[in-house]
Amino acid sequence: MAINGINWSVCRFMIGWTILSTACTSPITTLPILGDMDIQGPDTAYHQIPDFSFVDHRRDTITRTDLQGKVYVADFFFTKCPTICPKMAQQMLRLHDKYKAEPKFALLSHSIDPKYDTIPALSRYATKLGVSESPSWHFLAVPKDQLNHIAMNYLAALQVDSSSSEGFTHSGHFLLVDGNSHIRSFCDGTKPKEVDRLMKEIDFLLNENK
Repeated sequence: MAINGINWSVCRFMIGWTILSTACTSPITTLPILGDMDIQGPDTAYHQIPDFSFVDHRRDTITRTDLQGKVYVADFFFTKCPTICPKMAQQMLRLHDKYKAEPKFALLSHSIDPKYDTIPALSRYATKLGVSESPSWHFLAVPKDQLNHIAMNYLAALQVDSSSSEGFTHSGHFLLVDGNSHIRSFCDGTKPKEVDRLMKEIDFLLNENK
């Protein structure tokens, strides 16, 4: 059920998955494919991130095809966010620094503020973080009419909220996507311990790809 643009059934599922994953200390042997599935006889069609085409802070066009065969982490943010986004950025930096030499890994940060977060604004933000020339981290300008669609497909909650001082309400989740555009895990990107767990899952998927 969706209320004010947020799919609360997805939120409840994600909260339950976080509790289960955080409590689990055994070695990773598999990761599920998250999202809806369509079973047709012997075949199962799993949820995938659909085709997309967004321009990043370097004015490069990034598409789903560019990510084919790569493990990547996606998040949603905006550069003027004073609350959770700075915490998320620090944890994304941890991921960047650990995997910056891994050619099969990428980071996608989707701006949810198309009015302010122009390409120059995103470029300044990347420069401030010290990653403007990184080939693996892309700060994406998402057109307003595509925001809800792409967020929904990442199982992420966001909405314009005029009652908020920030103007937006969004989750702080990091979404882990495999080389076939399947969502395999997620974590609260404001919590270092959850990001620690996500790193182990990233390692698992990178080895799975090999």
